[in-house]
Amino acid sequence: MYDSFSRHYDHFVNWENRLDFEMPFLVEKIKSTIPSTTDPIRILDAATGTGMHAITLAKEGFKTVGVDISQGMIDAARENAQRHTVETKFFTAGFGEIFGTLAAAEKEEGAAQVDRRLPFHAVLCLGNSLPHTEDRSALVEALRDFAQCLVPGGLLLLQNRNFDVVLSQKERWMEPQTFLDDGQEYIFLRFYDFLPDGHIQFNIVTLRRTLQKEWQQSILSTRLFPLTRAVMLDALREAGFDQIREYGALADTPFQVEKSANLVITAIKK
Repeated sequence: MYDSFSRHYDHFVNWENRLDFEMPFLVEKIKSTIPSTTDPIRILDAATGTGMHAITLAKEGFKTVGVDISQGMIDAARENAQRHTVETKFFTAGFGEIFGTLAAAEKEEGAAQVDRRLPFHAVLCLGNSLPHTEDRSALVEALRDFAQCLVPGGLLLLQNRNFDVVLSQKERWMEPQTFLDDGQEYIFLRFYDFLPDGHIQFNIVTLRRTLQKEWQQSILSTRLFPLTRAVMLDALREAGFDQIREYGALADTPFQVEKSANLVITAIKK
């Protein structure tokens, strides 16, 4: 799904507004959690998409790496890094195979000790990416993969939809996104289908036209495993994390299971 969507993704996301809102929280949590170190703080952005979080954190002085299962997204991320003149590495890897992929890359590159990437001080998985795991077993496998990538005491920071609300209220539709640039107009419509097996089908309808021309339309769909709060907390403990904290957004707002749009979690590797 995301290979074909990668060429539209940076039209879909208003990065200026999003990063202005999210970066203060991310930087504060990273700096306040990680013990002082003379080396640059190393951050892994899992499911990096087009790489904008990793790129922006690199501009803040962190050493960042991004991974994504979609080669199209990784290609776009590398183009973004080049445009922003940032030396961030990007690799193609899905949940559960990140540590192995990066370890093999380091071995192949013969990276000097000062240039090492593994292990990381922090792992981020943002943008409702983790629900793309197939089931609870795959979720725990992904979280253990994150743990393997982290130093002891390292930070894991996750951002998902609050699926307790989505499931209880059967919230199908999300706010439309629009984009207009250089004579191209885009409208993105997102909605859920609730499947009999308990999964959710996530749909993105893309409407695109050159001004004054006819609309072109396409739809992409993928399955999500709706990660409720209880499932997340239980899986994190099983995967070797503790000191778990919950927020309602990428900001210091409390999580309210009946109201919050997001479930943001910070946890520490034992």
